[in-house]
Amino acid sequence: MAGVSATTLSLGRLLVPIVAAAVVVVFAGYTYQADLRLVDTSFVTGYVLLVMMIGLFLLRWRKRLSMVPLGRAAIWLAVHLIGGVLAVAAFWIHTGSLWPISVFEQLIALLFYFVSLSGIFGYVIQRVYPRRLTQTGREIIYERIPAAVGELRAVAESLVLECAEKTDSDTLCRYYLETFDWYFRAPRFFFSHATGGARGEFWARHHCGTVRRYLSTGELPYLEKLTELLDAKNVVDVHYAGQRMMKVWLWFHVPTAIGLLILSLWHFLVMNVYGS
Repeated sequence: MAGVSATTLSLGRLLVPIVAAAVVVVFAGYTYQADLRLVDTSFVTGYVLLVMMIGLFLLRWRKRLSMVPLGRAAIWLAVHLIGGVLAVAAFWIHTGSLWPISVFEQLIALLFYFVSLSGIFGYVIQRVYPRRLTQTGREIIYERIPAAVGELRAVAESLVLECAEKTDSDTLCRYYLETFDWYFRAPRFFFSHATGGARGEFWARHHCGTVRRYLSTGELPYLEKLTELLDAKNVVDVHYAGQRMMKVWLWFHVPTAIGLLILSLWHFLVMNVYGS
């Protein structure tokens, strides 16, 4: 049964883009034939595009109804993606070009392209980052990240103070104040973690290797414990970068989509009042 379900799901995923491509071909063929007969299709294509844009905007509210059994979120995400691709095709068919002539329509086109590109960017993020965060082996709530950083910093500071008291050497403590204190103050190496880099891990390993040469035998166990805290902090930084990216892109995508919908509705009203 599991094999049958997987096969059915795969066929369903394959069927959606095929149907979408067929819709684009039929729609483009209709407008092409209408243009040959000198029939104005701008109103028909405009209506279709506006309905698609409203539908895409309403799809985002599906996430707020996660408690209602309306199907898997992954399916709705795929529908949103395919709908966005269809909207781009419908936009080009409606305008007849990649870039319109009038200033108002250029503004709509600019917003439309920005929404489309940010949507693609967001889709990639939602596919990549959850998997990457799962690979860290730890689940961290975004709102708890500042507290997690503070807890790690407090443990690290207690550790180096204990090392100085019990070994009568302040080498590790001084190096911590000069180097590691900065690292434990806030999430670091954001862009490296956001792009899948390992600069934070390399940085910690490099400085641990550097200070190791100057530590006494009694201080080495404390360095090992500090290394574990550095690794834990690196995991927190990975979660911060990933979850921050998944939140920030919506701050650009959603308001721009709202602005696009408002301008499109105004364009729709103007064309129906003065263009008919």
